[in-house]
Amino acid sequence: MSYVSCALRAAAPRCLPAPWRSPRPFSSATGPTAKKSVPYQKTLKEEGSGTGEPSRPLPPSAEVVVVGGGSLGCQTTYHLAKQGVTSVVLLERDRLTSGTTWHTAGLLWQLRPSDVEVELLAHTRDVVSRELPAETGLHTGWVENGGLFIASNKQRLDEYKRLMSLGKAYGVESYVLTPSQTKDLYPLMNIDDLYGTLYVPKDGTMDPAGTCSTLARAATARGATIIENCPVTGIQVRADNFGVKRVYAVETAHGTIQTPCVVNCAGVWARALGRLAGVHVPLVGMHHAYVVTERIEGIQNMPNVRDHDASVYLRLQGDALSVGGYESNPIFWEEVSEKFAFGLFDLDWDVFMQHIEGAINRVPVLEKTGIKSTVCGPESFTADHKPLMGEAPEVRGFFLGCGFNSAGMMLGGGCGRELAHWIIHGRPEKDMYGYDIRQVASVSLPSRRFHHSLTDNNRWIRERSHESYAKNYSVVFPHDEPLAGRNVRKDPLHEELLRQGCVFQERHGWERPGWFSPRGAAPVLDYDYYGAYGQERHRDYTYNRLLGDEYTFDFPPHHDIIKNECLTCRNALALFDMSYFGKFYLVGPEATKAANWLFTADVSKAPGSTVYTCMLNKRGGVESDLTVSRISPGDPASPLAPAFEGDGYYLAIGGAVAQHNWSHITAVLQDMKLQCKLLDCSEELGMMSIQGPLSRVVLQEVLDTDLSNEAFPFSTHKLTTAAGCTVRAMRLSFVGEMGWELHVPKADCVKVYQAVMQAGARHGITNAGYRAIDSLSIEKGYRHWHADLRPDDTPLEAGLAFTCKLKSSIPFLGREAVEAQKAKGIFRRLVCFTTEEKVPMFGLEAVWRDGKVVGHIRRADFGFAIDKTIAYGYIRDPTGGPVSLDFVKSGSYELERMGVTYPARAHTKSPFDPDNKRVKGFY
Repeated sequence: MSYVSCALRAAAPRCLPAPWRSPRPFSSATGPTAKKSVPYQKTLKEEGSGTGEPSRPLPPSAEVVVVGGGSLGCQTTYHLAKQGVTSVVLLERDRLTSGTTWHTAGLLWQLRPSDVEVELLAHTRDVVSRELPAETGLHTGWVENGGLFIASNKQRLDEYKRLMSLGKAYGVESYVLTPSQTKDLYPLMNIDDLYGTLYVPKDGTMDPAGTCSTLARAATARGATIIENCPVTGIQVRADNFGVKRVYAVETAHGTIQTPCVVNCAGVWARALGRLAGVHVPLVGMHHAYVVTERIEGIQNMPNVRDHDASVYLRLQGDALSVGGYESNPIFWEEVSEKFAFGLFDLDWDVFMQHIEGAINRVPVLEKTGIKSTVCGPESFTADHKPLMGEAPEVRGFFLGCGFNSAGMMLGGGCGRELAHWIIHGRPEKDMYGYDIRQVASVSLPSRRFHHSLTDNNRWIRERSHESYAKNYSVVFPHDEPLAGRNVRKDPLHEELLRQGCVFQERHGWERPGWFSPRGAAPVLDYDYYGAYGQERHRDYTYNRLLGDEYTFDFPPHHDIIKNECLTCRNALALFDMSYFGKFYLVGPEATKAANWLFTADVSKAPGSTVYTCMLNKRGGVESDLTVSRISPGDPASPLAPAFEGDGYYLAIGGAVAQHNWSHITAVLQDMKLQCKLLDCSEELGMMSIQGPLSRVVLQEVLDTDLSNEAFPFSTHKLTTAAGCTVRAMRLSFVGEMGWELHVPKADCVKVYQAVMQAGARHGITNAGYRAIDSLSIEKGYRHWHADLRPDDTPLEAGLAFTCKLKSSIPFLGREAVEAQKAKGIFRRLVCFTTEEKVPMFGLEAVWRDGKVVGHIRRADFGFAIDKTIAYGYIRDPTGGPVSLDFVKSGSYELERMGVTYPARAHTKSPFDPDNKRVKGFY
């Protein structure tokens, strides 16, 4: 018999001081072993699986074809059928679950540091514990034994307390326990090094075979067709009359199914399936493992355990435990075998040993417990540890539901429902932006989430996927940044700002200014894989040290530096490099028709005007907020003023969401078949924003134009010169001050920047970064898309009714939904809160009103001008009534941070400059 302690001793001589520091090959091409054992009484593996004829005849056509019979494929098929799509076919090359689902640990934890994921997990739990048993009379294998999160230090327990506060907004029961209370709950646990724990009594585990077979039964009962032993060999794609590629049919060795929609739920094999349609799927395969122990006396009915600091989980398996985790040196599966089904790899003990050490420390009885079996199978992982979902932009009708980072079982129900809604209605119900692929087919087609310079870069995908895997159990701090896959996209001012101490953030591949350190340059170095695979770790790595200093849920040590950037902007002026912004031109004979439909505000004004507007979806949700400037035709070679026929509009959009905007606009233009073009000049133009009371004085020395209120009013733009270079100047503000944006050809950016800084030197100008923008903008009440605004929020709920041209007769996308909501009433509303106590908040805090939880905070920061913590969150009336301004004003509020409540004041206007005088130049 193999014992855990024997495995530890056997591996130790082959390792350096700690097993995870041992040099080893970067990857392994080891194939599956003949027989391995998963800890489930039932699997769907059978003799002869994957050979012979399909389990049933293929229909000639279908509304939707789902490829892949794992958790996501079964959940998506079930939810499509439940939402009324009866002509849906699921094709599985072998048997259901045979790829990665059959060996999964099947854990479900209800709390995550994301409100959307909490909702997705809640639906999965509801499906497996209630819906499926009620529909089929079958037990899915759901076991509700609870979950226990282990904290060995204050920071980890603070993170868990944040989850507890968020959970209160969603009715998730959880409790912070002391070490002694934890020992009472789990007597076999070592508590000597415990700081505390978070107990979630209604967490549990799922059985992969039981869940998927029950989903198949329920889907079939609703009219779906499930066909096993039927591998897909091709995807037929055809171009329509406008040159847009669309799915036409699915080919198999046993026949062809004509369909307008294919859903790629092929897991590790999703890349190969994508290639059949000309779609790039940015994921990698890795070995992911756990071991199953022999019987442990006294372990029965214990909760599942997640000890993040030890990088280990302990899953109850009847009277035994499954032990696994995430290591810093995972093995990449280089050559993904098409014939791999119900297979497992040999376990590499050198890689796995860190989990054994952590498990023995937490549950000492494991040292003398036998190992019954090892389970090491393939899983797919992505660059940001989030699934790949949605419609690929290369091919309309080709949807993704893959790359679930070993979380396909617990996210499957929620994501399957959203994906079904996406397919039927063109978009999901919830905010799935973080999962939305809208992937790249060529250089001319950027993605919503990953730019083509990233998804076409195998090194970037590999580095980021590794870091996401290795840091999966790390504390999620508010201001953390990746070290992998950096310096891919640099703007023209990058080197200039780096020399001046810029500490960069990474967004969508761009290096953008975060804040400026007075200690000098802090360059981001090449990725060192945290010392794994024989790589030497960087020493004296200034950038990494600065990140580490901010690993806190208190005010960061650089708080006063950011304060100085903010107050200099408020009292004098600051320059913000915003070059990573998306910069698009919408031009052509029908550009105004497109603009009227796309944008909520009336943007069809005279050239020289700039309008702040939103774009909505059909349900009235906000897909974007941006500025749109009417322009006149210019020079064919100019990125500042391109030549075009018809009308033209210049769109400036936050860089982190620019590709989402591109994809949204492109899809609308394709569907409406309009004669206009969307041009991307993001890489050709830089953008500087000079903001503050002295901005006019300084810029008047640099720009060759009159900057008075009369000659250059707020929300206008014009071409002018700066330091001998042509620029587009816009009088706008993202921070609530008088100021101008300068849109500059990239070759001229450094020259213009230096001219502005030289002119501003005697007036106290400073560089400032996005940490300052975050603070200044929330202080002024300006919205951030995907924080205050999401696709499931409406302009009326977000206080942006003024952006909607409802007084005109001009139709726009989402207008009917907005008008219907206006007539019915607003049942959730975004509210600004401030606290007198100077306490750091970052979002996810619960909002209490008159003793009841009414919502949670979406975004929070500290406002230095008003010297208060500011937080924005959506609230509801617990009785179900509309949320009027009187309702907002009449309540008594508290914000709960990490289990502690703080009195808060609700505001119906911005607490800073509520009359909006400063942006208009009145001080």
